[in-house]
Amino acid sequence: MRLILASTSPRRREILALLGVPFELIAPEFDERVSAHLSIEDEVLDFALGKARSVAGKNPHSLVIGSDTMISLGGDKIGKPADRDDAARILRALAGKTHEIYTSVAILDGCGGPGMQTVEQVSVAMRPYTEKEIERYLCCDESDDKAGAYSIQGQGASLIKSMTGDYLAAVGMPLKSIADYLKSRQVAVLLDVERFYADKAYLNWRMFA
Repeated sequence: MRLILASTSPRRREILALLGVPFELIAPEFDERVSAHLSIEDEVLDFALGKARSVAGKNPHSLVIGSDTMISLGGDKIGKPADRDDAARILRALAGKTHEIYTSVAILDGCGGPGMQTVEQVSVAMRPYTEKEIERYLCCDESDDKAGAYSIQGQGASLIKSMTGDYLAAVGMPLKSIADYLKSRQVAVLLDVERFYADKAYLNWRMFA
């Protein structure tokens, strides 16, 4: 069974690789246009489906995984920063507040399976960090291409007070639901996922245990 990850995200590639299942990477041809009329849950899933469909259409008889992440703060959708100034603006807005991370997974199964769609929600409380801390963090160059302008698996963890939910979903892609689907399709998953989640031995995970 040919498995494809429709993504250019290094963190999603790294997370999927943990399963020990061979897969290919193909960049999706999908334009993410935020809509004021969709809920964040519907939108983040729509983006994951769009990415997966753009790859599945050219690669029939494959199992294609698409994923997307978006942040909600007070009902406002927050995606990736446009530039450094925008990243600073986002980080100022998040300081001292709790926001929600929504990460979706869409699996299109061209090998006869039903496919899968899911959205994971993670709650993150930020410290009341200072303007100087924001400037110092921006110098780490972690904000680019990150929803919310920070990296929970990198130095951005220092800005966080607490987290509730699936850490891997906050990083970029929940692993349990993907592993369960692959197993249901008789794909040999080498990782003991339950033990992996219990050990939390991945990047900054233990900081939030």
